[in-house]
Amino acid sequence: MSNLFVVAYNDLATANQVRDKLFSMNREHLVELEDAVVVERRESDGKIKLHQSVNHTATGAAGGALWGGVIGLLFFVPFLGAAVGAAAGAAGGAVTDTGVNDNFMKEISENLKPGAAALFVLVKQAARDKVVPELAQFGGQLVQTSLSTEDEEQIKELAAAARAGKQ
Repeated sequence: MSNLFVVAYNDLATANQVRDKLFSMNREHLVELEDAVVVERRESDGKIKLHQSVNHTATGAAGGALWGGVIGLLFFVPFLGAAVGAAAGAAGGAVTDTGVNDNFMKEISENLKPGAAALFVLVKQAARDKVVPELAQFGGQLVQTSLSTEDEEQIKELAAAARAGKQ
């Protein structure tokens, strides 16, 4: 089962740095991510913008074009098959929502001050003793988790100890 973590940051740049660090740690097999989304509250107009890590529309279009082209080869019209497959794949990808629910992220992010950002992360598993200290250096405020109260307190204590050790 995956666990949800929502951490608020004072700016978009920091939230993006943390997401990039998580992706790096994912490649090192220190954490297994299911989803990671940066949500910003724009300073100019106060609107919420989601920065998804996966573009489902583009992925669907590419897969649809590939399979449409293969099917088109069977009927001797590969270009038409690829075009129809790409359109169908893009349409399917546009309505696909995996990971953290977009409406939930927007609802939680309404509490952000303009110019701030939050990182929503679904984690399958992680080496807490290595991941938390690395991420604690970026600061941020833990807004919400799906952990038990005891586990959440342990994470907060690990983060506080890591920040105290870096000062």
